[in-house]
Amino acid sequence: MKKKTVRNQPGRVRDAILDVLRPSKEPLSIHDITEHVKDALGDVPMSSIRSYLRLNTPTLFTRESRGCYCAALSQQDEPPPVKSAVSCPSRHVGDHAALYHDDCFNWLREREENSLHAVVTDPPYGLFEYTDEQVAKLRSGQGGVWRIPPSFDGHMRSPLPRFTVLKSSQLKELRAFFAEWGRLLLPCLVPGANVLVASNPLLSYIVSDALSSAGLERRGEIIRLTMTMRGGDRPKAAHEEFSEISVMPRSMWEPWLVYRRPIEGRVQDNLRKWGTGGFRRPEKDKPFGDVIESAPTRKAERDIAPHPSLKPQAFLRQIVKAVLPLGKGVILDPFAGSGSTLAAAEALGYCSIGVERDSDYYALACSVIPTLSAYEPESRRHPYSKTHSEDPVFPELLESITV
Repeated sequence: MKKKTVRNQPGRVRDAILDVLRPSKEPLSIHDITEHVKDALGDVPMSSIRSYLRLNTPTLFTRESRGCYCAALSQQDEPPPVKSAVSCPSRHVGDHAALYHDDCFNWLREREENSLHAVVTDPPYGLFEYTDEQVAKLRSGQGGVWRIPPSFDGHMRSPLPRFTVLKSSQLKELRAFFAEWGRLLLPCLVPGANVLVASNPLLSYIVSDALSSAGLERRGEIIRLTMTMRGGDRPKAAHEEFSEISVMPRSMWEPWLVYRRPIEGRVQDNLRKWGTGGFRRPEKDKPFGDVIESAPTRKAERDIAPHPSLKPQAFLRQIVKAVLPLGKGVILDPFAGSGSTLAAAEALGYCSIGVERDSDYYALACSVIPTLSAYEPESRRHPYSKTHSEDPVFPELLESITV
């Protein structure tokens, strides 16, 4: 007797495919998926299975290699399987996070199109200080472009790169780096995906121009309002003669460039199809703002994750929460460092992927992300902290600006 073919049951077929892929630790072939679905529903044509997979990638499914699929990260209780279309090794570093040990340029070249929903990253400015030679000098504490600011009140300061020593040729290399990075990143993003890139006042114009040239759409800047150790110095070797002079302003803020892949149609259309195209409000009646008060990274956090560019969880969790407007999708940090972005995403229950080239920082991130994600920020104004106060933030912002 001829088997009855299942027709016009898109919800049942879709759910049956997900029921097959969710528990699987490895990608499955279309043939294997079809056999499992047939066992559950009857004689479903392989062509129908193939169509469902293609039409719902990457929202529900991820194509790991030709003809092989797994459930998308947002559909899984765990991060994507280690074996994927990207050939470099990865590790699960949390319930919803995976970290790859690779150069992000290579990783992006192999990443499937329309598979990432947001980017939050702090890139290696200005590239030169993160060469193998300079990083070796940083770790040994001897020479190089990294400087150790003087101790203050018995506290040792973290090392800082000397951005002002970059030559014109290095600035051109910086622009080329980010132009190529943006070009590789763009097709991997879904339409409307937010891209937040930490920068600094001396180099942000170069990075911004490069990202625009790659096809990303500029959407403004987020100002992380915090005092740094950059600027404010008197003239070198003439500090007594010119004691009332600052060579350049003391930096009291950090710019985060805001870009996105252009949306398809209207914002509401893009939100319905891709789940992207805006920022999630911290509260229903309060829009996400572009000035965020932030203390320097606390010693307790730096002890957990000793990285020279570590950003505080109190700040990161605010922007990570905001970049996925519907709270669904996959966040990428292609310059993962110690994994602080992944830790912030993990603390919020978001799915995230990190890529880190440096072996030492990769090992550090693998070991500290669980602890860092469990860290309770000390800032009483951190909206995702148990000690959060509902007091308005703007009076203190205005006061800190005018001090």
